[in-house]
Amino acid sequence: MAGERRTRRWWARLRLPVGVAAGSVTAAVELGFLTAAAVALAVSALAPAASRRVTDLTRRYAGQLVALERRRLAGLLPGLHAAGEPLPPREVATRRQVAYLAARLLPGTLGLLAYAVLGIGLVLAGIVLRAAVRGELSLLDALSQVAVGAVLLLLNIQALASIAALDVRLARRLLRPDSRAELTRRVQELTTSRAEVIAAVDAERQRIERDLHDGLQQRLVALGMLLGRARRSRDSDRAQALVAQAHEDVQRAVEELREVAWRVYPSALDGSDLGEVLAMVARRAEVPVRIRCDLPQRPERQIETVLYFVACEALTNAAKHAAATLVTVEIGVREGWVRMRVHDDGVGGADLSGRGLSGLARRVAALDGRLGVTSPAGGPTTVLAELPCG
Repeated sequence: MAGERRTRRWWARLRLPVGVAAGSVTAAVELGFLTAAAVALAVSALAPAASRRVTDLTRRYAGQLVALERRRLAGLLPGLHAAGEPLPPREVATRRQVAYLAARLLPGTLGLLAYAVLGIGLVLAGIVLRAAVRGELSLLDALSQVAVGAVLLLLNIQALASIAALDVRLARRLLRPDSRAELTRRVQELTTSRAEVIAAVDAERQRIERDLHDGLQQRLVALGMLLGRARRSRDSDRAQALVAQAHEDVQRAVEELREVAWRVYPSALDGSDLGEVLAMVARRAEVPVRIRCDLPQRPERQIETVLYFVACEALTNAAKHAAATLVTVEIGVREGWVRMRVHDDGVGGADLSGRGLSGLARRVAALDGRLGVTSPAGGPTTVLAELPCG
């Protein structure tokens, strides 16, 4: 875990310069595409029969380049999800796509210049270092060169940060749909999430009915038969043994009823926070669980409830299907989002389209959140839930 955290910290420091460098490369690709598209459209204007096909190809490849930029921005440049703003939807006008690709040439060129200046600075630093080793520079000259180099390096780092900010701003400005399209998309999302929540509630009711019918109801029927045998028994010792067995069955029935009730609604959240409730769940889990809950203040009750169900489902899957030996639950707040990461060392293979995880995805989406699952064959499995908290 410590090595993994160090890796994440190093990647957090490096992803901005890597993102700017990747942006310079994709800008070169986009420049070639725009040039070829302009030439093709100019030539096709002389042949109207081919004009439509050229236009369709331009739209398709422009969309692919925009999708590439989305992945680059989401994975390499921090800040795109700041303030709870998701990535813009893919349904954007072709003109806006082309305008974005053209505008991207500016941060791409600036990034190339920044790295060219950095490269020149490294060469000059090598020359100064070589001269200092040979004794060709006085101490004062060497210190002045180091000071100038440090200032230029800081300016270059600031330039990279400014280029990244410009890149993100262009994506938000040109890829975000207009207000009417955004309203239409939001209405469609709410309609879909409402239908999914209703379906999830119905599925949950069916599951509860199954649990009660197959578990508790059968146990109560057996308990009634056991008490009937004890009542009809003429052997007092036999009757006492049957009553003792019935008492044990009652205790197990109470435990099953409590488990069903907890799956319906975690009442323990009324008096305890999420970390304490998950600690109680961990003590009953079939696999060792480590919990780290770092929340500066309690989130809303509905957010805690959804996170509780996500954690319980992940723990159940890790114990029953993944053959995990350790599960780690980390909860914290980042950029206005409550993030819960559940990681296990099992065999993997979890699928977000499965019944349990898909129901959780609908619960999370109903609160404008995101649920992601990474579970390659052979493991490990990571479930990441993010919910807006402000």
